[in-house]
Amino acid sequence: MTTVDDDKVRIDKWLWAARFFKTRGLASSAINGGHIHLNGSRIKPSRGVAVGDELRIQRDQDEMVVVVVVLSDKRGPASVAQTLYAETEVSRVARQQIAEQRRLQSAGQSVPKRRPGKHERRDIIRFIRDRE
Repeated sequence: MTTVDDDKVRIDKWLWAARFFKTRGLASSAINGGHIHLNGSRIKPSRGVAVGDELRIQRDQDEMVVVVVVLSDKRGPASVAQTLYAETEVSRVARQQIAEQRRLQSAGQSVPKRRPGKHERRDIIRFIRDRE
């Protein structure tokens, strides 16, 4: 992975290179959808990111706050991609607490051993229709 000598890189390229998203298109969609904030404000995919900028990245239920450490517009191995940013300690602790809460919530739920068959599905549908 090569680092960029310029002082800015497009944020969609950087997010892709840092492996937050599988494609630049997904990164652009997340930015346009308001899931990425640069230094506290919404941005466009063409916006430049510089070393020291703070990014708030929302993916599914997880939210990360990272600081840009190295600029790159080339995608490389995950071990190198992790060196492009540093997650803040507050963000790390919050993510761990939320993950623990999700784990505890799912601990009380029983998982069925198999999917319902044809007749069981019909019984479920009848039960739901009768309740309405």
